[in-house]
Amino acid sequence: MTARERRTGTGEYTFDDVSVVMGTYNEAEAIGTVLSDIERVTDGRAEVVCVDGSSDRTPEIAEDHGARVIRQEPQGYGVAVRAALLAADRPVVVTTDCDDTYPMEALPEFLAEINDGADVVSGDRLSPGAEAMPRFNRLGNHLFALVASGLLARRVRDTTTGMRAYRREVIQDVEWTENTGLSAELLMRPVLRGYDVRERPIDYRERAGETKLDPLGGGAAIAKSVLKVGIEERLR
Repeated sequence: MTARERRTGTGEYTFDDVSVVMGTYNEAEAIGTVLSDIERVTDGRAEVVCVDGSSDRTPEIAEDHGARVIRQEPQGYGVAVRAALLAADRPVVVTTDCDDTYPMEALPEFLAEINDGADVVSGDRLSPGAEAMPRFNRLGNHLFALVASGLLARRVRDTTTGMRAYRREVIQDVEWTENTGLSAELLMRPVLRGYDVRERPIDYRERAGETKLDPLGGGAAIAKSVLKVGIEERLR
């Protein structure tokens, strides 16, 4: 059955057409809550794909919740998320993190934006305040957004959010190259290639469990990716 045949009579995508994907690494404390929220909000109709390199029970918990788990050696955030994106086989692909920071209740609104014609819908944590985010991280994310805005010649408010919805053809059309900076790349390349990219404010919660990202090293890698991607796309 084709993607078009799976739509409703109104021509709109439903949760039967949605894959929710994430890279997972030692998030046993949070993964069950995230997957339960996805199941509740989508009535269990969305596909869930996790690419996992954990040493704890994260993959077993994910499988218990019906997720498709692809195991691989830990190679970083972007490697895992890119593999999850490419493994999804439904026409709408949603990324999220596995630490319970993102509101799965926003999924219907993201899907509505896709049905309204958006190619990418990006969750903006920063405009509502992101008070649960550590202050240093929040400042860094504002700076990344300002630099990206200059390179894109368009105001963007949150380049590093982990929650976005994509039409699958966008994922397939672009060669994704970044690792730590993949989140910024997943916004910047579609914008510069003329896709309809929309930002939508979302709430952001305090993470469950310990962060795996080094703020200084990770921040430097993201900044490098923002500059690299912006320059590459301008020179295409």
